Amino acid sequence: MEFVSLSGSFYWSFSLLILILLLCSGLISGAEVAFFSLDKTELSKEKASDLKIKILLKSPYQLLATILILNNLFNVFIVTLSTYASWKIVGQKEAEGVVLVVLTAVISILIIFFGEIVPKISAAHQPQKFARFCLPYIWFFNRLLKPLSWLLIGLSGFFEKRVKKRGYNLSVEELNQALDITSEQNVSKEEKGILKGIVNFGTLSVKQIMRSRVDISAVERSSDFHELMDQINKTGFSRIPVYRENIDRIEGLLYIKDMLPFLHEKEDFHWQQFLRPVYFIPESKKIDALFKDFQQKQVHMAIVVDEYGGTEGLITMEDIIEEIVGEINDEFDESLDADYKKLDNDTVVFEGKTSLNDFCKIMSEEADVFDDIKGENESLGGLLLEINKNLPHSNEKIEVGKFLFSIESVDQKRIKRIRVFRKS
Repeated sequence: MEFVSLSGSFYWSFSLLILILLLCSGLISGAEVAFFSLDKTELSKEKASDLKIKILLKSPYQLLATILILNNLFNVFIVTLSTYASWKIVGQKEAEGVVLVVLTAVISILIIFFGEIVPKISAAHQPQKFARFCLPYIWFFNRLLKPLSWLLIGLSGFFEKRVKKRGYNLSVEELNQALDITSEQNVSKEEKGILKGIVNFGTLSVKQIMRSRVDISAVERSSDFHELMDQINKTGFSRIPVYRENIDRIEGLLYIKDMLPFLHEKEDFHWQQFLRPVYFIPESKKIDALFKDFQQKQVHMAIVVDEYGGTEGLITMEDIIEEIVGEINDEFDESLDADYKKLDNDTVVFEGKTSLNDFCKIMSEEADVFDDIKGENESLGGLLLEINKNLPHSNEKIEVGKFLFSIESVDQKRIKRIRVFRKS
């Protein structure tokens, strides 16, 4: 193998170009981590750069397509340039065998280490600074490569619709089926229920298990101390929300233990001084994420709000734990049995306010059995209103799949009681 004699300027130019391409590849790889790990709440509303970052993140698929196109282009340039240099040094015919193996190994190590690992670690530590630094280049190429990005996104969507997806939801269904198979083995019904609760834990949202606003026991901030104590005695709860004027304006939580030293105070006692901050959460939040928040913030109750900030419901640590271990009732709790009456294995009378999540548990059905038709509703009464479009009359029957719902009691505003028959 004979090496071709080349000038020093060739080697310097080659080395400099490879270094620039590696730097560009590293910046693009780091940008991917930086942009998609940013906490949007930390971005400034005044800075023009942060506003541009928010605009890019509003079209995440296009941004990702741009980053991947650039990253692959730079890596291809590096490999192509290295191959060309090897041809120039040892000759095109001789540039094979050991030379190509060594070249491939060296270039792969350089790309992986300097083009992937180092920049991504740096970006993960300081995503905000890294994103701001890369923003001008990403912003320029995001616009320049927009037609190509759209083409790739369109092709991806075309094939995605025609290929059966086997994602997270399917995996949960398969795990549930596997647990059903264990019923013939030495696994008790309670143990299988706990295992299913763990499997479904990450799929449930706060809205599915919260206590709705009509069932919240709260006290008005202007109430005197005797009225407050009367409310506490009636509810038996250890924590109670406090609102001003209406339930949509909750201003704090009152811990009943804070009142114990003041039980004999007069009605003008200023109990409002003991209010604690409220933890507000959106109805779409997953309960596994909320469980971690409860642990980190050391709180046991959260108020669920809608997109307009109005009170939707209330959720506690106990509600979340019950999704795994089943109902936990103390002497003050109303049993879940009060919401339904089982006549036989396939006929049950439910309260209209019963959540679809509880309905599926009681009827031993999959939790997603009504997902395609329930709309935004999470109660049995809401489901029937969604299907019927109008408030049904007493004794009216509504058939949904294998279920026949017979309306037993209804008032002017809601469905109160429903008899459910499941066809075999």
